[in-house]
Amino acid sequence: MILTHTAQRETRLLSILRRELGMSSGLASRMKFSHSYTVNGQPVFTNFLVHPGDEIRVCLDEPAPEYAAEDGHLAILFEDDALIALEKPAGLLMHPSFSRNEGTLANYLAGYYRKTGQRCAVHPVSRLDRDTFGVVLLAKNAYVHELMRRQHAEGQIQKTYHAAVYGIPAAPEGKIDAPIARRAEGSLLREIRADGKPAVSRYRVLETRGGCARLELTPLTGRTHQLRLHCAHLGCPILGDPQYGSPESLAFSALHGIEGQQLCAVRLRLIHPITKKCLEICAQTDVSLDFPSPEAV
Repeated sequence: MILTHTAQRETRLLSILRRELGMSSGLASRMKFSHSYTVNGQPVFTNFLVHPGDEIRVCLDEPAPEYAAEDGHLAILFEDDALIALEKPAGLLMHPSFSRNEGTLANYLAGYYRKTGQRCAVHPVSRLDRDTFGVVLLAKNAYVHELMRRQHAEGQIQKTYHAAVYGIPAAPEGKIDAPIARRAEGSLLREIRADGKPAVSRYRVLETRGGCARLELTPLTGRTHQLRLHCAHLGCPILGDPQYGSPESLAFSALHGIEGQQLCAVRLRLIHPITKKCLEICAQTDVSLDFPSPEAV
């Protein structure tokens, strides 16, 4: 990706990178050793004196990730030079870990970049649990990732989820304000606890059927497992959730052959970091209350 900018003032290049382009000082410093900057077509360093009317070009290409690039199916919902949005299926890990370094979405995305000749890295803007499905957004380089991180910190990225839950909330809509803490030292699981970190979600009932409900969920904070814990705290655990489901919800899920938590990231709204236009990305899948009958399982 090439970023272009016409200087409007006389100053050092670093000042333009920091103020006009919003680049962090750390990234600007790292990139200067890879000959990423040109002014009027000439390679320069960050201390170069820029004049009004000079054309600044920044090459944001990145080396391939260290983990393996693999061929795998990717459902692309949106793509340009800065961002790529994918529909992640249930059961697929987002990125390699210490115990598994292949067969993840990041491996497949690295393979896609290799196949299409794109010099991009994998920078998740949004993440989903292994069994949560729907929209995930990734930046193609560290510069765009930093711009999106700032948007996220300022609450400008709106995430909407749908969940199929066991039980029906007492109110058709409301707010769940319940702090979340790690269950135990070293555990990946979380729990609702008074000394936890603040966590707030909004919900709205979309439909009900057979003692279950389909909810629209909006996380106002971004804690690990937040929506799964908040639905359980509401008294309506997500169907198919093996960690936070109740005995009743797990029995219902088993009876109807529901495998994997029924939680889908259905929509992302954001401001494009380069074009500054509003962007809405929607999933092609969703949760449903059309469960198979026990006889069919």
